[in-house]
Amino acid sequence: MAGSKLDPIDRRILAELQADGRMTNVELASRVGISAPPCLRRVRTLEEAGYIKGYHADIDAREMGFEVQVFAMVRLQSQAEADLSTFEGRCRAWPLVRECHMLNGEIDFILKCVAPDLSSFQSFLTEQLLKAENVANVKTSLVIRCAKDDPGLPFDVLEARLAKHA
Repeated sequence: MAGSKLDPIDRRILAELQADGRMTNVELASRVGISAPPCLRRVRTLEEAGYIKGYHADIDAREMGFEVQVFAMVRLQSQAEADLSTFEGRCRAWPLVRECHMLNGEIDFILKCVAPDLSSFQSFLTEQLLKAENVANVKTSLVIRCAKDDPGLPFDVLEARLAKHA
């Protein structure tokens, strides 16, 4: 289990930073019960090891004028690795596509898309996504509202699992 490679202090650091990535190192050290210099060393080590992929602000899309969120379920004609990689590259280049996940089953990819309005999304859909090489079909679902949007990981579940296996 990957999370078990970290000690409890490292996991606490990750949980605290996930909850508030803007806190100072001094505040973080206080919350996890160690002094600031070793706390900073641990954070740097967690960053270098890839446990911390980056820091960002959680921007309200609607406040910025992106009123439409859509999930697009994409089926490709070919699932050869080169074709999958080509499609993933296209998704990374499309600004309206915010997430792209490859799935198993009938759907090859699910895309989370945002757009300022429905006509902007429709233009993207008809002029880019549906015309992309190897796309067999696309089914879309417009998000009506979001009931939950918790980023990150449930550290309490990880700690409970680790305690059970200790």
